[in-house]
Amino acid sequence: MADKGNFCVIMAGGAGERFWPMSRKSCPKQFIDILGNGKSLLQKTVERMQRVCPLENIYIVTNEIYYQLTKEKIPQLSDNQIILESVRRNTAPCIAYANAKIKKRNPNANIVVTPADHIIIDEDSFVEHLNAALNCTAKNPWLLTLGIQPTRPDTGYGYIQFDEFSRYVPEQRITKVKLFAEKPALELAQQFIESGDFLWNAGIFVWRLPIIEKAFELHLPEMKDLFDGVAYAMDTPEEKSKMKEIYQQCTSISIDYAIMEKADNAHVLISDFGWSDLGTWTSLFEHLPHDENGNAIQSKRDVFTYQSTNCIINTPKDKIVVVQGLEDYIVAEHDGVLLICKKTDEQEIRRYVNDVELRKGEKFT
Repeated sequence: MADKGNFCVIMAGGAGERFWPMSRKSCPKQFIDILGNGKSLLQKTVERMQRVCPLENIYIVTNEIYYQLTKEKIPQLSDNQIILESVRRNTAPCIAYANAKIKKRNPNANIVVTPADHIIIDEDSFVEHLNAALNCTAKNPWLLTLGIQPTRPDTGYGYIQFDEFSRYVPEQRITKVKLFAEKPALELAQQFIESGDFLWNAGIFVWRLPIIEKAFELHLPEMKDLFDGVAYAMDTPEEKSKMKEIYQQCTSISIDYAIMEKADNAHVLISDFGWSDLGTWTSLFEHLPHDENGNAIQSKRDVFTYQSTNCIINTPKDKIVVVQGLEDYIVAEHDGVLLICKKTDEQEIRRYVNDVELRKGEKFT
């Protein structure tokens, strides 16, 4: 049974631009059944987290424009469990806001913070890792993050270097963090993999509320003061207006850069449970079944391929699509927009979205 002292914060406010045109500002990827299994990524995340904490202890942080989508996908949550941001300010303000909400209920809460849009292949192993992490943070004043054993020199992920000689409880594979590294160029990513002491940064955190609050006090005191000043308004009619004021004053900064990179109590749990942050079409391609030519096709009945290999094709089921002579391409159509793009150039998709918005308006983005 899930521990009532455990809480979870699910970050679900991203715009998901890299999955355009399927993901749109009006309905980004966390609210979409992107894997074709009948459930959105957010719904799958909530299901997983219910295995480590009670449903009433799960909070979803999202943009206020996604309130209705969140209610539709997770109707069992109360309004107080849906934390609405008036503007996007990255992950540090998001976590500070959730801390203020949770503190009113349990000042010593043991908290998991996770994005809403990740794929977890081995959910049983994931739950075991989280329970090990929660047991450690319950007993130690640590800021703990989950680092994934890398399988390739991926340039799309941040990295964590761990200190092999500070290993605590070997069977739980927890060590101190040496450093956090931003997304590297390919040559540097290869060096990271060869060194053997680098992990992918999953962006999943575990800590007790007093420990993360102390970290805010040390490394981001202005932000902590802002949220402390309106703590009385949490779960009252004043909350919405007060938080609009606070967010206008907040720095836009990630929790990694603001706190984790500076903290001397940052630890990492070396993890391996089949993880992807599902950040790009190529990462989705890797998790879908492939045909005999290596193509991942999400509407097989209506797609015909000829001399085409290693493509990801995502098109409406009511449309016949013929693809000839393409190798390593993304072919995606949704709601009036067709994207045909080399997989190797998918980092340009954000630029394409901006160009389309400038010339055709927000309707298509």
